[in-house]
Amino acid sequence: MSFGKLAIIGLGLIGSSIGHAAKRGKVAGEIVGFDASEDVRARSAKLGFTDRVASTLEDAVKNADLVILATPVGAYKSLAESIAAHLKPGAILSDVGSVKGAVARDISPSVPKGVHFIPAHPIAGTEFSGPEAGFASLFDGRWTILTPPPGADEKAVADVRQFWEGLGAQVDVMDIAHHDLVLAMTSHVPHLIAYNIVGTAHDLEQVTEGEVIKYSASGFRDFTRIAASDPTMWRDVFLNNREAVLEVLGRFNEDLSRLQRWVRDGNGDALFDLFTQTRAIRRGIITAGQDTASPNFGRDKRSDGQEK
Repeated sequence: MSFGKLAIIGLGLIGSSIGHAAKRGKVAGEIVGFDASEDVRARSAKLGFTDRVASTLEDAVKNADLVILATPVGAYKSLAESIAAHLKPGAILSDVGSVKGAVARDISPSVPKGVHFIPAHPIAGTEFSGPEAGFASLFDGRWTILTPPPGADEKAVADVRQFWEGLGAQVDVMDIAHHDLVLAMTSHVPHLIAYNIVGTAHDLEQVTEGEVIKYSASGFRDFTRIAASDPTMWRDVFLNNREAVLEVLGRFNEDLSRLQRWVRDGNGDALFDLFTQTRAIRRGIITAGQDTASPNFGRDKRSDGQEK
């Protein structure tokens, strides 16, 4: 047991999955949840992934040893300001945001003296949202990146590492700026591309929406899966990691122009070499245990009808 009281603020996919996984791993004596939505609080209480659901933000964080912000990152600043006076000395404040520079900027000024701020980012998720979407195995074998600020308390960092390992994750530590650049490449820009290509298909006048849906091959189908991700969360991601996203997009546009020339010029050798290289990257991801070579990419259905 890592912590006496765990407070989860935000009870969507990630927050509810933390609750499920924390109960499974027995990493906290008491798990308390809170969400700004009364409806979400009521639904979460029925699902039972926390020991109780607090009716106020203050009650949720009072006497908590670990507080995790699991809302869209755009809400972090006001949340940090609201809970600052209610955090006990020695408590750890963390989060799950997929951008870290903006998180540090928005939260750090409100962290009281004696409270340890250890940002974290579990690289796990699905396109589903809401408290019903969570499940205990979401983090199993996936990476969680910690981005402690300079001078962070070493024991607090070790405690957060132990917590995420107790939830089934692998843990790494990374500099904030480097994290944001890496995630812009591996997550943020791919999501932006998915949103764009699905939007393009929807707006293409010569192709009907019914045909797009009916004849979607696996490639486009998987783009739609990514593009179905929570719009509020991803809006906040792009607005709060714009520098890194724009840097990667610039390189992507250059490479796309090169690919366009190869197709136009019939340069089959260049296309073959690129596809061979990217296929090797895919095999590397499978070898690293971050995906599966099973048919349909292993996306069989869970008992609740959602894809794993």
